[in-house]
Amino acid sequence: MNSLQNHLLIATPMLNDPMFKRTVTYICEHNEEGAMGLVINQPADLSVTSLLDKLEIVYPENNQHLQGSVYQGGPVGRERGFVIHPPQDNWRASQKMSDDIMVTTSRDILEALGSSAAPPQFLLTLGYAGWEAGQLEEELGENSWLAIPADPELLFNTPPSERWQKATEQLGFDVWQLGPDVGHA
Repeated sequence: MNSLQNHLLIATPMLNDPMFKRTVTYICEHNEEGAMGLVINQPADLSVTSLLDKLEIVYPENNQHLQGSVYQGGPVGRERGFVIHPPQDNWRASQKMSDDIMVTTSRDILEALGSSAAPPQFLLTLGYAGWEAGQLEEELGENSWLAIPADPELLFNTPPSERWQKATEQLGFDVWQLGPDVGHA
């Protein structure tokens, strides 16, 4: 099995699930037991500052880094937060995914947002998408998803409304030309 960890899953036009229509999902874990990812292009109706207020975390006012939205990371564990950011070694619960990307789940990163210790770029998600063993592979075989290596530029510097289109452009073909039939050589 080829792991898709540190890849982006792009929902194809054949994926009819309204929760995942035109989503881009960052895959944090993929192994024989299943997969776990964070949707990175569905802003929630919640700002970072509103979330910090709810958690009673003090932050500097008028900080540009905190003006963005929290993202709907997926339908599972919506009370769980995940921060995708460039690697830093100062957080209690982090996993380095690549030289460019780290995922942190500890409160200490939230407490640092807006300070000089904060990551220079970040995406904050609530919830995650999960697949049981073999489920993601089956959905890939049905042309529901396509995968590309994770791209920090797309993650951190592309507006959320453009992430699906920019990700599909990296495929090198028109995703709208895909059909529901899967061929086997």
